[in-house]
Amino acid sequence: MKTSFTAVILFLTFPLVTSFLLPPPVTLHQPLSLTAKTPRVKPLPPTAPAPTLTSIPPMKIALLVEPTPFNYVCGYSNRYNEMLRYIKKAGDDVSILTTDDKPDPPKEAFGYPISTTLGFRFPLYNHVCVTFDLPELKGLRLMEKFRPDIIHITSPGFLLFAALIYARVMRVPLIMAYHTHLPNYAKKYLGYIPGIEDFAWFLVRFAHSRADLTLTTSPQMKKELEEHGIKRIDVWRKGIDTVRFDPKFKSAETRKMMTDGHPDDFTLVYVGRLGAEKRVMDIKPILEKLGPKTRLCIVGDGPQAAELRKHFEGTNTVFTGQITGDDLSSAFASADAFVMPSDSETLGFVVLESMASGVPVVAAEAGGIPDIIDHERTSYLAEPGNTDKFVEYLKKIRDDKAGAEQMKLECRKEVEKFSWEAATSVLRNVQYPMAMQNFKSRSFGGYGGPRTAFLGRVWRIKFAWLAKKVKRLITLGFFRDLWYASANESVKPKELGQ
Repeated sequence: MKTSFTAVILFLTFPLVTSFLLPPPVTLHQPLSLTAKTPRVKPLPPTAPAPTLTSIPPMKIALLVEPTPFNYVCGYSNRYNEMLRYIKKAGDDVSILTTDDKPDPPKEAFGYPISTTLGFRFPLYNHVCVTFDLPELKGLRLMEKFRPDIIHITSPGFLLFAALIYARVMRVPLIMAYHTHLPNYAKKYLGYIPGIEDFAWFLVRFAHSRADLTLTTSPQMKKELEEHGIKRIDVWRKGIDTVRFDPKFKSAETRKMMTDGHPDDFTLVYVGRLGAEKRVMDIKPILEKLGPKTRLCIVGDGPQAAELRKHFEGTNTVFTGQITGDDLSSAFASADAFVMPSDSETLGFVVLESMASGVPVVAAEAGGIPDIIDHERTSYLAEPGNTDKFVEYLKKIRDDKAGAEQMKLECRKEVEKFSWEAATSVLRNVQYPMAMQNFKSRSFGGYGGPRTAFLGRVWRIKFAWLAKKVKRLITLGFFRDLWYASANESVKPKELGQ
């Protein structure tokens, strides 16, 4: 554990130390999409209709995403793929930077090029690949060549430290999308370290106080970030693919597989990442209290998969591993109820996907989930870890057939309100301009806004030499030069003799 902790501290503190050492490029960029005469942009109320998708002219977006949404199955991945689908429809130009250590990573998505930079597996959660964009600095080269109007970066992660540098030295508006609640993860995985939750909040504040706009995935998460001193926050609207997740995918064959050949039993499903923060172990006492005629199917993979298989030994539980496409749609639609014990969800896309499939949910009343569920109408909310409440609501779904059928209809009706096109329209026509507007009025203590090119020149003169040396050291350039010098000396007498 000490080794892992040391690695984490090094990963976290290195970018803080180096974030002010990189020089700005020779030509500094000014955002082009807004002018001094542009009317002030205000946040849209949650229930306000979205503007038309092409309300503002096309723009250039640098999208920095970590982990990759193109080889990673989760709600976060769905959000970015749907975003790109409708950004393409709006006519915007996008350049994507991510990290992916799998063989033959995708080179494009929706016609947009994907650049892949070197990354590493995070020691405490090795199912995802992350990066500092070192030593390649592909992001900096991308910015210099692409000249984006805005940088969109995912958070939390390590790539965001590079994005902070690029946004600062290139003077480009920066929008951060907060997808994983870092303090909760820190508490789950490093809870033995005193003050780890406070340190996680420090890191979140450090990064997001430097963003021109932070996007959260629910009003509850927005409120929590604001309570911890983070400003300039708006909610990225939710969306759901109601074609991919639909009651029509219900399948007798899939249900038989999910129940180990007992399709008439009351069937629960959990779909998601198998990690300690998801509290999947909490389902075992729920399953036992519901009796022997209840079955559980766990769909997904993650760092806790082996431990969970052992934990559920001797129970009526089937593990499918990670599945996608029609098989996943069928797993959702073929269950009687979805169980969501996690209290760390910033939104909870799987809850939306279950509701779209016409399957009621019993979920922990925490994070962004209460923003999705209308308690006792569209599904049920229970106190996190309260086994008896989970059992009570699941029994209602099991025993009240008429009530369950009505709830299934309400589930589907509720999620049909959430369109990815509307969510993306608000993002590009309201939230991107808000970030640009904030950029014009503030930026890193005055540096980065209009008429600050002089400060950029000062930075370049002062730090160019130091940054060059740091980069050479990181890339082992110093040792490479020594090797070349040694090799040349050994070759020289031979050349003289020829």
